[in-house]
Amino acid sequence: MTIDAHQHFWRYEPLKHSWIDDSIAVIRKDFLPSDLKKVFVENDIDGCVAIQADQTLQETEFLVQLAKANEFIKGIVGWVDMRDKGVDAVLEKYSDQKEIKGFRHIVQGEADPNFLLRHDFIRGISHLEKYGYTYDILVFPHQLGATLEFVKKFPDQRFVIDHLAKPYIKDGFFDGWAVLMKEIAKYENVYCKLSGMITEADFSSWTPDQIDPYMDLVLGAFGSDRLMYGSDWPVCLVAGNYTRVKQVVVNFIAKLSTIERQKIMGSNAIKFYNLR
Repeated sequence: MTIDAHQHFWRYEPLKHSWIDDSIAVIRKDFLPSDLKKVFVENDIDGCVAIQADQTLQETEFLVQLAKANEFIKGIVGWVDMRDKGVDAVLEKYSDQKEIKGFRHIVQGEADPNFLLRHDFIRGISHLEKYGYTYDILVFPHQLGATLEFVKKFPDQRFVIDHLAKPYIKDGFFDGWAVLMKEIAKYENVYCKLSGMITEADFSSWTPDQIDPYMDLVLGAFGSDRLMYGSDWPVCLVAGNYTRVKQVVVNFIAKLSTIERQKIMGSNAIKFYNLR
């Protein structure tokens, strides 16, 4: 199966989705399963993992209901407040909802570069493993030092780094990001998504040649067993269409064996998220 391991749904609300600023105004509208299903048919995608875009429990419930109603949504990554002293009870409550595969916090939006290492956050993350939940790490390159220390604390917790940690492709910055990504990749419980790359490049003038070195680095560091394809739809629409996004990855991995390509395009996501 071909699985898109990273995409979003929302009913657009200006206040809730204030992060959609004027530079990406093209996505200021609703994006729902009926929209994505058509795109998937056109691009031979069998299913997806829907990722939270709002930090509320209502967002988690919204995604659960969409997954229940749409078979192609194979699982969801929701949000809970990991800093809440009562987070374990919340996780336990959710544990019978098989649509929920893991959780994510929008750490890239936190002013503290060491947010991941806060005592209350660490305490919350420590409860995930017993429920079999994954955790998506969404950070910028300047937060990778904390990310390295963070993953060291949880050798048995399944982590995945979203969007290659959003390297500064537009500016051509590479070396500092690369050093830390290679260090993080030494921890075999950490995966990485080949997603969100064209929106870190110049929206209007990016080329695959600009993106390939970043994919090459993570392929060498994580290997084909720990990479997953993700579109970041509909955010990707600010810099291209779904077909172009998929083609960037498909063309890059064309040099790999059939089994390696199948892992990156689907079976790794099925294994990591324990998809139905």
